[in-house]
Amino acid sequence: MKKRVLAAMMAAAAAAAAVTGCSSGTKEDTPTVYYLNFKPEVTDVWQEIAKTYTEETGVEVKVVTAAGGNYESTLKSEIAKTDAPTLFQINGPIGYQSWKDYCLDLTDSEFYNALTDKSLAIVGEDGGVYGIPYTIEGYGIIYNNAIMEKYFATASPAAASIDEINNFETLKAVVEDMQAKKDELGIDGVFASTSLLPGEEWRWQTHTANIPIYEEYQDKGVSDLDEIEFTYSDNFKNIFDLYLNNSTTDPKMLGSKGVNDSMAEFALGKAAMVQNGNWAWSQIADVSGNVVNAEDVGFLPIYMGLDGEENQGLCVGTENYFCINKQATEANQKASLDFVYWLINSETGKDYMTNKLGNIAPFSTFGDDEKPSDPLAASLLDYMESGKTTIPWIFTTFPSQTFKDNFGSALLEYAQGTMTWDDVKATVIDQWKVEKEALK
Repeated sequence: MKKRVLAAMMAAAAAAAAVTGCSSGTKEDTPTVYYLNFKPEVTDVWQEIAKTYTEETGVEVKVVTAAGGNYESTLKSEIAKTDAPTLFQINGPIGYQSWKDYCLDLTDSEFYNALTDKSLAIVGEDGGVYGIPYTIEGYGIIYNNAIMEKYFATASPAAASIDEINNFETLKAVVEDMQAKKDELGIDGVFASTSLLPGEEWRWQTHTANIPIYEEYQDKGVSDLDEIEFTYSDNFKNIFDLYLNNSTTDPKMLGSKGVNDSMAEFALGKAAMVQNGNWAWSQIADVSGNVVNAEDVGFLPIYMGLDGEENQGLCVGTENYFCINKQATEANQKASLDFVYWLINSETGKDYMTNKLGNIAPFSTFGDDEKPSDPLAASLLDYMESGKTTIPWIFTTFPSQTFKDNFGSALLEYAQGTMTWDDVKATVIDQWKVEKEALK
């Protein structure tokens, strides 16, 4: 009898524990957001956003940042884990093809409905919406006008003002004259280091290459190609050589230079120019010892000797598309959607998007007075409204990260003098074809 009573008591206790466990919820039952961040330069901001959102809503947000140039490999590793990212990025149509098995259809989401230009979204073969851009960005050659004005005041400058630099011929003349006068100007070189550290070459093998490949697309009336001729490779070489030969760093030493090195050189006044995008203002302003004033920075287009470039503007687009992991739990999917909508709809979220991340957010929830105030974003907006010809971001059609890595390696070998330009061109053409075929 005692044994039966004891057994009944134990069973009752177990049942109560089970009920208690269900009612209180386990960690796995608690909705969470895990965002795999693409941009190392804004890691601290995303960590602050995560903390603020958790304090405001009680929902945990975890942010992990992939190392520069390693987003795809990091995502492959993280997506296979039990605790996989619930929110991640793709860089465009090619990225979608790689990750479509993980992309939730966002057609009915508030996030998509707030997108001002629906054509910006990534649409699948079935008509569903699987990637939504959260910012429009632009890039070109950033200059320090304080140094430029000092140059224009020297004897016999190659141009009298920044406005006269509207093609490659003039840019080359100005840059080479400035390099010859670098001691007088108090700089180490006109351009900051052409970063060619593996994983840090993206400014050249995507951003600079965007322009000649776009021109080839235009010539052929297409938006993508299975094979390219690299028709305008000599134009790429024009600007790349200008960077290499008029820099703060010997070309043979560029394999050890990263983007942060370049931005620090510019921020400290060691260089007058650096190629980068509007997101780079924080990288300049936050450098200890920064001497560059906000009112002195602006953009020039990346001129390389193309026909009609006097009317060329900046390269404008995005490779920042939010995707929700459709293999996450429904609770985590909803939590992630709530989080991204908070970013574009709440006063706190919009402040982070505009003023801390520097995003030009393409959503109807942002008013005209909610545009980034930093000087590079302002310069970008001026170009977009100037009537100049914007160059769209078509590097999102580049075949793979492997293609980009091999392109970058070839550029480093060229800079070090161990590869000819003809070999660089052949590498780009061959690797494009191989990697496009691999996509099929």
